[in-house]
Amino acid sequence: MLKLMKLELKKHKMGWYWKGALIASFLIIVLIGLISYVEEQDLKEAFSTFDEMFTAMSVMVRVVFVIFAAVLIGKLIINEYNNKTISIMFTYPVPRKKLIAAKLLLIMGITFITILISNVTVIAVFIALNSVLHIIPGTPSMELLINEGIQMLIQGLSAAGISMIPLYFGMRKKSVAATIVSSFILITLLNNNGGFYISSFIVIPITLGIIGLLIAYMSFRNVENVDVV
Repeated sequence: MLKLMKLELKKHKMGWYWKGALIASFLIIVLIGLISYVEEQDLKEAFSTFDEMFTAMSVMVRVVFVIFAAVLIGKLIINEYNNKTISIMFTYPVPRKKLIAAKLLLIMGITFITILISNVTVIAVFIALNSVLHIIPGTPSMELLINEGIQMLIQGLSAAGISMIPLYFGMRKKSVAATIVSSFILITLLNNNGGFYISSFIVIPITLGIIGLLIAYMSFRNVENVDVV
């Protein structure tokens, strides 16, 4: 399986993804800074505690990389069906399910890793800047940082599963656009409802993550017996 995943990485050349992830992380830092600055000018506090700030950052990171995952699904799976290049892969002496599973595991793995790296980077940069700019008074406690690390792992894993939900809509019409649009709708419903983050209830993203994994399985459970059209 790892060998198939490495072949996929070489085949699709993921440089564009890593550059996009770096730019996205930078923009999240800038956006958080702008929100804090604008609110300060209005004599308001956008974030009164480190916990609130970390939650907002974590939500932004997940939103960005669930959309990135939809782009990966479009590139690694939907486009290959549309271009009929998937039929070449299916001539390999490897079960079709294993080939598709390698693609899906690669997408979920990349999504999980980039969510973790981006979260750590964004939070580390913010803490460094906050020590100079004093956006939030004081410094985050070690207990808070440990709890945030645990949340990162859980939310990252659930986001990797959630990123599979748009696969269902993309495969129905073999449409990259449908895949990406459905990811936008999904994260909008999940992450913000009048300023209230639904995903803060950990059971919800975990449940959706499991649903995403089931959708991934259901989308390709009959792939051995279905012709590429």
